[in-house]
Amino acid sequence: MAALALLIVGGMALVNAVMSEPDKKGPATGASPSGDGGRTTPSSSETKTSPTAALPLVIRVTGQPTKVVVRVADAGGKVLANGPLNTGDTLQFKESPLQVVASNGGAVQVVIYGKVQPRMVNGQRGEWFVKAR
Repeated sequence: MAALALLIVGGMALVNAVMSEPDKKGPATGASPSGDGGRTTPSSSETKTSPTAALPLVIRVTGQPTKVVVRVADAGGKVLANGPLNTGDTLQFKESPLQVVASNGGAVQVVIYGKVQPRMVNGQRGEWFVKAR
């Protein structure tokens, strides 16, 4: 019962995080911009392997910059990414299960375990869930 309550509270926090105003200080993802065309430097939860290696999650911003929140989908709900991503940015994650929310679901390409997910409507919020394997 406590785990269910934590999951509900975590889901509400995730919705509030996505719907709130962007932080003026920049991304809080722990990733810093590098000189390779706007891509972000992977943090400890990300890897540099190609999406064809069937990673649990790869997110690419192919449209307008958008805010993305990636959270571990467990009772702890650790936030792995939370902030704006620019066009061309790519994040890769090797852990699961994950909850993913993008303010503009049409601006991102989401690949879950090597399978490109259907494109969301541009301008509308997008949500994805990455199951544990």
